[in-house]
Amino acid sequence: MSEGRWSAGVIPYAEMGYWRPDYEPKDSDILAAFRITPQPGVPPEEAGAAVAGESSTATWTVVWTDRLTSYENYQAKCYRVEPVPGKSGVAGRSQGGETQREFIAYIAYDLDLFEEGSIANLTSSIIGNVFGFKALKALRLEDMRIPTHYVKTFQGPAHGIVMEREYLNKFGRPLLGATVKPKLGLSARNYGRVVYEALRGGLDFTKDDENINSQPFMRWRDRFLFCMEAVGRAQAATGEIKGHYLNVTAATMEDMYERAEFAKELGSVIVMIDLTVGYTAIQSMAKWARANGMLLHLHRAGHSTYTRQKTHGVSFRVIAKWMRLAGVDHIHAGTVVGKLEGDPHSVAGFYDTLRLDRIAADPVKGLYFDQEWASMPGCMPVASGGIHAGQMHQLLHYLGEDVILQFGGGTIGHPMGIAAGAAANRVALEAMIKARNEGRDFLGEGTEILRAAARKSRELDVALSTWGDITFTYESTDTPDVVETPVSV
Repeated sequence: MSEGRWSAGVIPYAEMGYWRPDYEPKDSDILAAFRITPQPGVPPEEAGAAVAGESSTATWTVVWTDRLTSYENYQAKCYRVEPVPGKSGVAGRSQGGETQREFIAYIAYDLDLFEEGSIANLTSSIIGNVFGFKALKALRLEDMRIPTHYVKTFQGPAHGIVMEREYLNKFGRPLLGATVKPKLGLSARNYGRVVYEALRGGLDFTKDDENINSQPFMRWRDRFLFCMEAVGRAQAATGEIKGHYLNVTAATMEDMYERAEFAKELGSVIVMIDLTVGYTAIQSMAKWARANGMLLHLHRAGHSTYTRQKTHGVSFRVIAKWMRLAGVDHIHAGTVVGKLEGDPHSVAGFYDTLRLDRIAADPVKGLYFDQEWASMPGCMPVASGGIHAGQMHQLLHYLGEDVILQFGGGTIGHPMGIAAGAAANRVALEAMIKARNEGRDFLGEGTEILRAAARKSRELDVALSTWGDITFTYESTDTPDVVETPVSV
């Protein structure tokens, strides 16, 4: 052992063994891809080694207790650093007169570093202290490879896509939903009226929104009672299974369990939680949902505070992986054409991550690693935020069949009323599915397909007249670094 390693003072992380360009990752390693923006004068390899060190075993100097363990086994290893195309050196983006250098650092973590089946432990390691590290101007976790060895320690979705469709007896098409609007301020009885009208009109689900919990204007128990009365009446009127996402988010786990148990007593098929309850609470609710035969909907409330920016934070594709492991049945995952952030390629990567069993690395979709889910059930993506019936062909094209399309304002804002808004969405969806099943170019012919259906549906005709020209065409802030190159044929 070299004496230099134990001399006093700060030693570069690369020299402490965290930079290992010769390392071949094991099948059992957890892999992470970080976007690093080093401070001026910090080599990218040292920055990558620092991220590996600070997210595993290192401190700012060598400590003598390293000699009491097999520290090389527990060290994370930065094994590759690649410049981001167009964002390194003189071609990098400028910030404050300085060139902004960006690199992707690939880091391997031995499986022994993590507690089995714990998102809280995984995230405490991977995104614990390292994001405040001074040697970096910015840091973003872009993607992770979760090995099968670790996947198998998690429950996964409480039920999954296949089981959900069997519970609901709904096959061959996306599911339709709507968020009650206004989401704050309605009395419990009026809230229930919205639920009944929307479900009676043709929707499969209605839902609470992220910030409706138990406020003075409507306590949770009253909302649950009126909503489930509405669900029951709508089921009787239509002969279909219906549901309302009863938000059980609360200040304590005891309160959440109480609300979930009451929802079960009332006959609900689904409960809802917010991402803000935290990873441990999410896993606890997922375990409860599987044990009690209840679908679990997750609203990704708060995610954009750390997923939206390109250079710092955590990509939503990582959150999608964590939440599939944690065990939710639904998660909001973008619409492409709605009012919320969502690049088409990135959103496709999110949906693949949630639904498929095997996913190949695909830089066009922002996927850095192959991912094997080892038969873990898929998680149903939810599309919500500024979508309407006039976009049905685009939604089906971009998002596919296993998705829940939630039209809030696009249902409740219909000039003929809430039930008419729901009917417009159902007619548009079924017309588009019929065209797809007939082999038509439903994307290219989408507008005509909708117009033809509207000639037989006053509700859809009014919906198209009201919202048909509304689009949200802002440039996305989170796009993959690699874009598909057109190929001449």
